Amino acid sequence: MRFIMATRTDRLAQPKPNLLRFPDRRSVYWLDELPTRTKNTSTTAFELTPRLEQLTQSKQSSRFYEESRRSPEWVVSAAALKACPSQRVCSLALPRVPVDGWQPDRPLLAPLSIAVKTAKPSLRIRHLAQPKQTKMVSSLSTHFSTDSSTHAFGAPTTPSSRILQLASPKQVHAQHALARPVSWPVPDRVLKAVASERVQTLARPKTRQALFEGYDPYRVSPAARAATASPRLLELSLPLPRKCKSQ
Repeated sequence: MRFIMATRTDRLAQPKPNLLRFPDRRSVYWLDELPTRTKNTSTTAFELTPRLEQLTQSKQSSRFYEESRRSPEWVVSAAALKACPSQRVCSLALPRVPVDGWQPDRPLLAPLSIAVKTAKPSLRIRHLAQPKQTKMVSSLSTHFSTDSSTHAFGAPTTPSSRILQLASPKQVHAQHALARPVSWPVPDRVLKAVASERVQTLARPKTRQALFEGYDPYRVSPAARAATASPRLLELSLPLPRKCKSQ
């Protein structure tokens, strides 16, 4: 037993093996000594797996491939080089002429003439250039202007009786009772009251045995066995007539 324990202790006392695959790779962990440098300029020796070497190979052409495809550069035949277009082809090659009456789009900012720049508006044009004065009808069928130049903000007005009635706050009902406070004062007679024997009996919780003490929740008492149902219970226990099948 001591030999087995010693072997187990010696095995656990051994340092953890270094599982790094590239010992000369720079690491962020602490090393006891710096890795040895190689003659190559690179500090990491790359090794490819057979799968990576297979993926690096260029894709081979399929054995069903036939070099019968046309080249993207079309060769113009000698007959096409010496061909002369007909009158119809020449008419189709002409650009489309705009229809009669077509006018190009006007520029976004049309230049103004000197006559427009030096024109003076007449009295009628000045009158039409004024903003329109809108009129509103109030509840009393009175017309008043809302022109910004003539309307006086905050002018004293007399509201109607209906507006005064609607503006008055809602009255509380005559039988309205306020909410009771959170802490209710206990009267002295309640503090000095003594519970009767019957109240103490009703306040005591019902004692019942546990299941492991022999309590049977499915046991029917003798009083329930000898009970007689009333006519009302018998009437309620009957099924609905629409669910009864006639025999």
